Amino acid sequence: MAYEVEAPKYVRLAQTIQRRIEDGTYPPGTRVPSENQLVQAFGMSRPTVVRALELLKRDGWLESRQGYGTIVRGRPAVVEQKDRRGREALERDESHTPGRLVEVGEVAVPARIASALGLPKRAKVLMRRFLVEEGGEAVELVSSYFPAGLVDGTDLANSDALGGSVRAHLEARKKVRFDHVTERVSARLPEASEAGLLDLPEGVPVLSVLVIAQDAAGQALQVSDVLLPADRQELEDTYRLN
Repeated sequence: MAYEVEAPKYVRLAQTIQRRIEDGTYPPGTRVPSENQLVQAFGMSRPTVVRALELLKRDGWLESRQGYGTIVRGRPAVVEQKDRRGREALERDESHTPGRLVEVGEVAVPARIASALGLPKRAKVLMRRFLVEEGGEAVELVSSYFPAGLVDGTDLANSDALGGSVRAHLEARKKVRFDHVTERVSARLPEASEAGLLDLPEGVPVLSVLVIAQDAAGQALQVSDVLLPADRQELEDTYRLN
């Protein structure tokens, strides 16, 4: 039996601070609240706050400036590239992508996917999991979920790599039309199976890009969870010195 495991407190705090950066509560170039202020505001211990801030610094959201404190950098380069990640998840030709299809089968929908698909918890969905590799190293794990009713009459349940994109396959076989995509970016710790496939040491987080592809009526046709190892993302930024 699979269980949904809640992310550690420091990861949840990092996600909250990340959302506040994205919605403008903490604008780029400003200082984030002090450790004491964060401890009081969120009711968490100082070690938890320190770990959350270190995670955000490592992922490029924050930086330390001597004599000035912790500064908001804004959305890091890897997050700015999320639209490309989303398009790749929909347009990827498995048969021509370096990597391998590691799992295909019916699973109980994870809670975070159920809400995106508009399904009750533990409903059955089809999952296709593809590990993208570069130079023999795992760089991306894509787990795509499909409502059971959308799978009949397609090749999605086959264990062979799909030729052409999933989007094109579904539009041809099921006469559906992908209209728009919603993407949610967050940091979390990987599940044991995910960490094993990505060859991640214990405690190393991943950047999750949840790609929700919908038709014109807003019905979700496919949800892909794109995981990027945080310790393998190279961030580059250029800024002017005032």
